[in-house]
Amino acid sequence: MQTDAIVLHAFNYSETSRILRLATRDVGVVSVLARGARRSKARFGSALDLFAEGVAHLALKEGRDLQTLTAFDVVRSRVGLGAELVRFAGASAVAELMLRFGSEDPNAPLFDALSAALNAIELAPADAAREAGLAGAWRLVAEMGFAPSLGACSACHATLPSDGELTFNHVAGGVLCSRCARLHPIGRALPPEARASIAAWTSARSGPPIDAASARAHQRLLREFLHQHLAEAGGRPLRAFDTWEHAQWAAE
Repeated sequence: MQTDAIVLHAFNYSETSRILRLATRDVGVVSVLARGARRSKARFGSALDLFAEGVAHLALKEGRDLQTLTAFDVVRSRVGLGAELVRFAGASAVAELMLRFGSEDPNAPLFDALSAALNAIELAPADAAREAGLAGAWRLVAEMGFAPSLGACSACHATLPSDGELTFNHVAGGVLCSRCARLHPIGRALPPEARASIAAWTSARSGPPIDAASARAHQRLLREFLHQHLAEAGGRPLRAFDTWEHAQWAAE
């Protein structure tokens, strides 16, 4: 079969082949073996590069954990994501999110959100690349079905005003009203402008520009939110997210 696909991860396998993890439009996230990929570039070319997007030709067999990639027609190579660390780290965090939370079920809107996120990170001005990564990651979270509650209390579901600072609680899954916040003492204060940004990003809209300090606060909030969901599922830490947030260049 043929399906639109994006390379999320790749590593060498034997002296001649490579194994890739692909996000696809029609079969979800899938592991594939590219036989002979290391021996000759003729069949795959830049298809094996990280974040490349194109049409994957797959030989699928039911019940297999590792499918066969017979060819890959590249549509977009995204070489710009490797030109700057901030872009590469943001794209790696978005790809890690897809790898850890994506499934084998087809999800065209999720695939399109991933493609749009990588495009935005690549094309954004250098000082807005981190914001593009945040927007893309939150959009993926929304498409995966666990976006945080921002307009209503995540505990009692009371409608909340758009202005004023609110408590964001990772365990509860979003913001809390003042009464419920007293019952959930652990949380972060979320100012109205930050709530507006997250609401815009999860809805695939452009949020107001944010400065470097706000971007770092958003990264921390997103990482903590995802770690909470991973902990519930017994998952491993998100290493790319940690690098994206804590690398020395990120504070510059």
